[in-house]
Formats: sequence, structure tokens, C-alpha cells
Amino acid sequence: MDIQISLPDQIGTYVEEQLTAGGYSSVSEYFLHLVRQDQKRRAQEKLETLLLEGLNSENSREVTPEFWQQLRDSVLSGHSPKASEFPET
Repeated sequence: MDIQISLPDQIGTYVEEQLTAGGYSSVSEYFLHLVRQDQKRRAQEKLETLLLEGLNSENSREVTPEFWQQLRDSVLSGHSPKASEFPET
């Protein structure tokens, strides 16, 4: 996909500086890097939102060493544990 954009001179100068400073071989490579960073940032935001939803849900519980040990034991035995089978804290 080819995309053509126009940038104000001040932004164009900044992009050129970033090409040199960041070791990018082209404007395309720099913009691709920016898009990938944005994708990672959005994925991180989504993960944080989901984690907060889980923490705030009625089914949340503290994950203790006992919880992890029981989970390990269940996985190693080939048994899929239900949430109710884990120790409450």
C-alpha cells in the first residue's frame, strides 16, 4: 500500500532529524516504526483495561503462591481446573 502525505515544514524537518538520529533508512521506515509503536501502545491500553475489569469484577481474587502451585499441579496432571477449585484468599 502506498500512502502519500503532506507535512508542514516544521514537522518535515523534525522527521528528517529523526531519520538521522534514529538510524532509519527512509521516511517509510520511520513511519512504519511509529505505527508499530502505536499498535503496541493500544494493545497495552487494552490489556490494562481488561486487567482492571478483572480486578473490579465479583470473581476477582488475590493470586497467591498457593494459587500458582495448585494451577501448576493441575496443568501437570492434565486436569483443567475450574475457578471454584482454587483456594480463596
